[in-house]
Amino acid sequence: MSNVQGNEPIADYALLSDCRSAALVSAAGSVDWLCFPRFDSPSVFGRILGQDAGFWSVRPAGKYRSTRRYLGPTMVLETTHTAADGRLSVTEALALGDGRRGHDLGADSPGALLRQLSCTEGSVEVDIVLSARPDYGLSSPILRAADGGIVISAGAAAASFSAPVSFRLGQGTARTRVTLRAGDVLGFALHTGTRGNGDPVFWSQAEIARRLGDTLQGWTSWSRLHQGYRGPWQELVAGSGRVLQALSFYPTGAIVAAPTTSLPEVSGGTRNWDYRYTWIRDASMTLQALWVAACPDEAGKFFQFLATAAARQLAAGEELQIMFGIGGERELPERELNHLPGWRASAPVRVGNGAWNQRQLDVYGELLDAAARLPEYLADLAPETRRFLADAADAAASRWQAADHGIWEVRGEPRHYLHSKLMCWVAVDRAISLAGLLQAADRVPRWDAARARIAASIRAEGWSDAANAYTQAYGSVDLDASALLLSITGFLPADDPGVLATLEAVEERLTDRRGLVYRYLADDGIPGEEGTFLLCTFWLAHALALAGRTDRARAVFERAAGFATDLGLMSEEVAPGSGELLGNFPQAFSHIGLINAAWAISEAERRHLEAGT
Repeated sequence: MSNVQGNEPIADYALLSDCRSAALVSAAGSVDWLCFPRFDSPSVFGRILGQDAGFWSVRPAGKYRSTRRYLGPTMVLETTHTAADGRLSVTEALALGDGRRGHDLGADSPGALLRQLSCTEGSVEVDIVLSARPDYGLSSPILRAADGGIVISAGAAAASFSAPVSFRLGQGTARTRVTLRAGDVLGFALHTGTRGNGDPVFWSQAEIARRLGDTLQGWTSWSRLHQGYRGPWQELVAGSGRVLQALSFYPTGAIVAAPTTSLPEVSGGTRNWDYRYTWIRDASMTLQALWVAACPDEAGKFFQFLATAAARQLAAGEELQIMFGIGGERELPERELNHLPGWRASAPVRVGNGAWNQRQLDVYGELLDAAARLPEYLADLAPETRRFLADAADAAASRWQAADHGIWEVRGEPRHYLHSKLMCWVAVDRAISLAGLLQAADRVPRWDAARARIAASIRAEGWSDAANAYTQAYGSVDLDASALLLSITGFLPADDPGVLATLEAVEERLTDRRGLVYRYLADDGIPGEEGTFLLCTFWLAHALALAGRTDRARAVFERAAGFATDLGLMSEEVAPGSGELLGNFPQAFSHIGLINAAWAISEAERRHLEAGT
């Protein structure tokens, strides 16, 4: 068992969420990442990025072994530690309301991290260490004992720690060792902020137990109401749907790409980015995944967030931005936190994301494709939103010939990326199908003409005879997994010879020895290599299913899904050599890819059965 000194394997972490913020808890019982009160707030616990950035550890003294699970269809974690003389169960969650509002999971989130300790057998000595370090570890707070717990103060920031036992306080850290015997239960709660009058928030043992029960009920109610997928890999799909819900920011409907920053794409490398934002790039695939996972309310809310955030820019004649803050913020300046060494010395640690002002022409297609997945929702859109979507199609029709930075946000010179052209085609194609709902029939002739020009360009310039495949960019022989979207988006039939040749090329030349798919292998100007991408591997499974190659699709799917953790969580990448999970965690895109590929395989197998009867 680990000694909980940080730098734990990424796969060792569990996710907790209140649909506003997130925590990561190691298998050894340490909360090593917590941002309050939002996903993108500075961390209170950040030891995953540096030893001195704060943590909250609960674990038996001495040797022990651990197992863990989410309780039922929830994001409430139960970890069982078996020590020499007894067994300790720790149930923990970020507090939610009780779900009585049904679909409004997160509506009553009180901003508290709950941890309830129960001795279920024998006796266990438990070490508890709370080391809060706000502002990414830059602040060492003052701790003061009070009736009901501990007051934590760091400048203008304040928090409260409800605790039923006394702690030794010193240098911003609280420590205690308690002995629990069979039947003993202790509850703790870390609260963000204070009451309206500035007084600390302390909860009784009964209140902590009630709040934990409410959270369990809230997740259970949401899952029963929303999760109706029936098909292959049902549990994985349901779990991934809950992860997407956990990554949603309730006040606006935004969904973060991941709840962490700077977990690297290669251990010890510099490919370390902040993913706690919303990308338009993810929109259409996210909405399809939410539909498959039976989350229609979340899909509608997410689309409305994107449309509202983006509409202001087109109205002002600006380029459509590729990403936004979870509150709709436009500027996301990137800076380095040089006081943090990073996970396994993967520096620099970055907050903010410098890609926010890149030109990526694919966003028009992703936005219109997202709209096309919600035709019943569009009927209720305000006239200005309809006009905005039509204007986005116009922008794609007029700008598709420009170079850009592409889906992977390469930080080099702009190029003519195949995927960007493809998504401009998607933009005008979906706009044509939506013209009636958008009240834009007069624009259809120019959209139709643009669609034909883009299609001809892709067929002529996107194909490489030398590579015998559609490639990353015009004039290039380098493969790129995003070419798999040619059939997934409906640009070409799944059995088109060029599509099938590209599938073969990706399987043969863009995979590691396990058969996992790289995004690309071309030099992108950034030092260091990266792992294989789980999303791209699910794309391959999806495209194979559309092509009717269901046995191969299943094999590829299960290859990728096999890298889900014991809790069903997936990172962005897999290290080619060790097979270790890499990248920000858990990664929404990987879970989106899993859901959509499972659905595609299910549908392909259903069609096969129907054709045979």
